Amino acid sequence: MSQPAATVATKRRPNSAFQNLMSLHWWMAVAYLILFVGGTFMAQLPREVAIRPALYDFHKSIGILTISLLLGRVLLLLRVWWRKYQRRLPQLSARWWRLVLLHTSLYFFMIVVPSTGVFLSNSFKAGNVKFFGITIPDVFPENASLVDLGRNLHFWFSYSFLVFVIVHALDQRKVVRALWRRFMNMVHKQSAKPKADA
Repeated sequence: MSQPAATVATKRRPNSAFQNLMSLHWWMAVAYLILFVGGTFMAQLPREVAIRPALYDFHKSIGILTISLLLGRVLLLLRVWWRKYQRRLPQLSARWWRLVLLHTSLYFFMIVVPSTGVFLSNSFKAGNVKFFGITIPDVFPENASLVDLGRNLHFWFSYSFLVFVIVHALDQRKVVRALWRRFMNMVHKQSAKPKADA
């Protein structure tokens, strides 16, 4: 016997922890895309370019934002896991372990990449990290001898993170294809509008 529509609607819980977690997932994906593309671009700019300092400040601000979002995301993730696994423990299959290791690696890079950026900035100059104009207290001491180490760590962790993101996208290729089709359909609809109006 089918359940009443009202019961089904209440079970969906549109503002559930899982949906909030997915929303944070996509906001953070956009933030990391901005960080990676923007960081690659600004690193190529000569020091004489006027907008270079502003780009670095914006890059650092987005980095601090991702750390804040990550803290909220971890709390939501623990809540989702609690609700899911208090009912039934996971089947410890090879696929489950592979997914856990992949996602653990992603979370590791999500915190390490911006943290090494803070390390680089603090080592270069005290008070060098700002969140949209607000100076963030230094986490690491100023130390010119560690600037190259910070730069190398930030560079290699960033590109290692990119590799794991690609692996994650390949693992979720069905979702990626569905999102791409939705995006292309939206683009086609937008491009068709002027023709219809004409």
